Amino acid sequence: MKNPTAAIIIIGNEILSGRTQDVNVQFIAMRLALRGIKLEDVRVVPDVPVRIIGAVNEMRAAYGMVFTTGGIGPTHDDITSECVAAAFGVPWEPHEPSMQVLREYLGPRMNAEQARMATLPRGAVPIRNEVSIAPGFTIGNVHVMAGVPRIMQSMFMALEPDLPCGQPIEMRAVHGMGVMEGNIAAGLGAIQNQFSDTDMGSYPFQRDGRWGVAIVAKGTDVARLEAAIIEASALIKAQGIDPVQGEPG
Repeated sequence: MKNPTAAIIIIGNEILSGRTQDVNVQFIAMRLALRGIKLEDVRVVPDVPVRIIGAVNEMRAAYGMVFTTGGIGPTHDDITSECVAAAFGVPWEPHEPSMQVLREYLGPRMNAEQARMATLPRGAVPIRNEVSIAPGFTIGNVHVMAGVPRIMQSMFMALEPDLPCGQPIEMRAVHGMGVMEGNIAAGLGAIQNQFSDTDMGSYPFQRDGRWGVAIVAKGTDVARLEAAIIEASALIKAQGIDPVQGEPG
């Protein structure tokens, strides 16, 4: 079974300026892996219409699904929704059921700027938001969510049951304290060639002033992952270091 593919578009000048640190990619990536969806691309784009429209069109054509985060609030720079409408070539218009929910939640203090949050591309299906009411939405294979992590997570969990499933993407790891990454690079490359159906990676870490390396294997075939980690363990042992299963705590 071929695993579905996905990409993420992070939208916002605040990410590119360094003012805000993105934490949404890790959450989405981990949840996708549990469903056997392979995250293949992540892109950060500014609050510039042509850049957002271009990224949405390019990535929705290249991957099975696209998740966007950021830019669906009430302010002048929250332009994701209207840009997605432009990418799909459909009108950006009030979504009356969402507008009614927003009116009931905000009451008489609701203004025109807040109403933008219930203005969606024609044909979009709202994604429930139990944190701040204003919805995300799905159109085609594009899922548009908030940038605020708590709100994004609420939207993703509402969306998740309807996402396709593939074979779960598993991970196995081994690490060795005192191993120098450069000393195992050639051996690790040989292991990757032997287990080309897995993704092998080495990740240096530091603990108590000492360096070590974790070797991680990811894939859908558990037997192959475990065989690859056996080879990786032997590689660490050949350095005179006792390998430890799992990533460093």
